[in-house]
Amino acid sequence: MFPKAHAAAYVISAVRTAFFKLYHPIEYYATYFSVRAEDFDIELCCQGYEAIYRQIQEIEQKGFQATTKEKGMLAILEMALEMTARGFSFKNIDLYRSEATRFTVDEGSLIPPFSALQGIGDNAARNIAGARDFGEFLSIEDFQQKSKAGKTIIELLTQMGCFRGLPESNQLSLF
Repeated sequence: MFPKAHAAAYVISAVRTAFFKLYHPIEYYATYFSVRAEDFDIELCCQGYEAIYRQIQEIEQKGFQATTKEKGMLAILEMALEMTARGFSFKNIDLYRSEATRFTVDEGSLIPPFSALQGIGDNAARNIAGARDFGEFLSIEDFQQKSKAGKTIIELLTQMGCFRGLPESNQLSLF
């Protein structure tokens, strides 16, 4: 026999989830993606509703031929689709506003953490977020020294457009 107290706890948990999803939706999505999004695809989610919907359709059309990663990503994509359908959006990773491992709320949008990028682990994400304590970055070289980031992390962040406006090195050219 399933205990009544245990069933009541499940109901209370469901009511709490529904409350936050209804009355504090962007915070709900930030928490959901921070806790559950191991296979989060930043590039896809930043493209918006249509791109997410197309990806879901592709995975569903594959059926049993879909890979395990694609099947795991399906629930996250469905939540991202729901979020964008409600008028919220994803922003790109920001060197100064992204957290290490948690999604950040910014005026109806979510800013992904550094750890959401495939190839950046939790420790590297914490190093990047901690490097901001030393002040603004003067160049990509300065960022690399402060954050102790490797070449692959620099390439990933460059592809995401995080270093726009930063010179390659600290050296100034007179010509």
